[in-house]
Amino acid sequence: MTFGSSVPTVSVDDLSAGDFLLDVRENDEWEAGHVEDALHVPMSEFAARYVELSDTIDDGRRVNVICRSGGRSAQVTAYLLQQGVDAANVAGGMEAWAAAGRPVVSANGAAGAVI
Repeated sequence: MTFGSSVPTVSVDDLSAGDFLLDVRENDEWEAGHVEDALHVPMSEFAARYVELSDTIDDGRRVNVICRSGGRSAQVTAYLLQQGVDAANVAGGMEAWAAAGRPVVSANGAAGAVI
């Protein structure tokens, strides 16, 4: 793990099956393509839904936060860190995920695309 501007980051290559992945992109981005087992909470809803999600988020595993390229996820990672949650920003986001050849699925389960 490396440290970016002010939040811990993790590369796509360092993630493995079973790692907790939180996707903070908006609904249209999620529907076009996402990581199959990721939890989806759009950044625009995150603060309002944090209490609802805190049990899921705070299960002892690091929360790896992902967006399209890393900007929004860095902001959510910083928020999580302020709440005392072990969190890291996924460097390069879904663009890096897809470029690494990792699977991306659409809302209907077919092959997806990063938009």
